[in-house]
Amino acid sequence: MRIGELAERTGVSARLLRYYEQQGLLFPDRAANGYRDYGEPLVDRVMQIRGLLDAGLPTKIIKDVLPCLENPCTIHLSNAPPDLIATLEREREQMDSRIRCLTRNRDAISAYLDAVRRR
Repeated sequence: MRIGELAERTGVSARLLRYYEQQGLLFPDRAANGYRDYGEPLVDRVMQIRGLLDAGLPTKIIKDVLPCLENPCTIHLSNAPPDLIATLEREREQMDSRIRCLTRNRDAISAYLDAVRRR
């Protein structure tokens, strides 16, 4: 598919898709005329990238983590630099905190809706 179709299907602008390619996050094939050709699996990959970005991870870290999302991780942590491990641990703690906050907010909304429906 062309970049416009991928942008439409994922809700990510063509400009951002090109940026993801520049950052080494996407690898579209190239047609004989030089146009990018995005395969169906890249729809899921873009959604994974968006999810990680929305969770607060920078593209530099996403590039390291993304292969582990597609297959069982073949990268051994002993090969990962200590600063990457520390960064990922901090990011995970921040995600856990946001998840707890979202859970509390969801529960509060659910309680409110339950109370309104009982009236």
